Amino acid sequence: MEATFSTEDGVFKEWGSFAVRSDHFCHRLRMNTPGPISDDGQRFAVLSYEQVKRLHNIMDEVVPIHGRGNFPTLEIKLKDLVRVVRANLEQDDVHVKDIRLNGGAASYVLGPENSFYNDLDLIFAVELSTQRDYDRVKGAVLHSLLDFLPEGVCKTRISSCSLKEAYVHKMVKVTESDRWSLISLSNNRGRNMELKFVNSMKRQFEFSVDSFQIVLDSLLLFYDCAQMAMDDTLYPTIVAESVYGDFQEAVYHLHKKLISTRNPEEIRGGGLLKYCNLLVRDYKPTVPNDIKSLERYMCSRFFIDFSDVGQQRNKLESYLANHFIGDDHSKYEYLMILYKVVDESTVCLMGHERRQTLTLIVQLAYQVYVQEHSQILLKTQQLSPYDLTSPGHQIMLGNGFFFSPYIATCYPCGWLPCA
Repeated sequence: MEATFSTEDGVFKEWGSFAVRSDHFCHRLRMNTPGPISDDGQRFAVLSYEQVKRLHNIMDEVVPIHGRGNFPTLEIKLKDLVRVVRANLEQDDVHVKDIRLNGGAASYVLGPENSFYNDLDLIFAVELSTQRDYDRVKGAVLHSLLDFLPEGVCKTRISSCSLKEAYVHKMVKVTESDRWSLISLSNNRGRNMELKFVNSMKRQFEFSVDSFQIVLDSLLLFYDCAQMAMDDTLYPTIVAESVYGDFQEAVYHLHKKLISTRNPEEIRGGGLLKYCNLLVRDYKPTVPNDIKSLERYMCSRFFIDFSDVGQQRNKLESYLANHFIGDDHSKYEYLMILYKVVDESTVCLMGHERRQTLTLIVQLAYQVYVQEHSQILLKTQQLSPYDLTSPGHQIMLGNGFFFSPYIATCYPCGWLPCA
């Protein structure tokens, strides 16, 4: 239920029991938009009720943050974490311009019914002009975790350093051409909460399907002020943006499972790993004739950022661990696709460097294959030795390599039975 009315102070929009000044909201919305905003507002769209309901379910879902050692698991709702972090930032004189949901969760809100998501990415638009600002952001997040510790825990004896070691999966700080920081909270099932604090970031997306940002300010205001439950007649107006540029085009790509990007050489890692992930999920290039050129740019940037085979191993293992939890079969297919792309599109490496990388991918694929079929063999104890249709006997082929488990079969002494 939405109503618009005017006062001497400006135009307001009202939802139920609260109102937001629309011109002020639009000004805040545009402050942090990377690049020009078209006159027809192609970058923005308003969510439908079904999409708002999906967003509410994400914000209201309890996500465990697993602690290391003796630290307990924290049961946190995303909406509660956002409010506590924002309050701590403002208490420390860090002004939050707006808060956005980004990445896979935002694509899930706007995607088809059968879509899913792993990551929970939040963007806080803040000022990061000095080292002190970075420290304030870090302190605000770690201090927020104290509010979610179970009752009976002596919070005064827990230092920020201890909280960091117990609950933080990774921390990143960028201070050169861009200015932003990232704090990722641990989840053993791969659903890490990533809080990104952005002052400036030139490139905020890899592909059109992950370019969506949903502005959460009006939803958080609804949680704070509404006296009634959300339904199809009473819900906040929530704006989403595609930093890819054209919102409707990006949504079309998302629903039709199409791959589109621009200037992949601007992306850290070139978007190579994400691109292969889209391929294994049956996404197709929007312009097949141009994809080989884009693949060459992706590979070149990836090997610039990860030039050493040790760095490549760490990056691949981390990506597999975070994006293919419990899905060894897709993990194997992903590595075979990655092998093919690297083999066909790498032009920036010496011959021995290229062979090292391809060997690394094959080794990882072999490990994944053995793990997958070891689990299958444990489940299928009674296998016919010559039945190649049995799950444990399937032979898989990848780029000239045959992988099949060896199954020892014992027969009595004498002649072997006729096949």
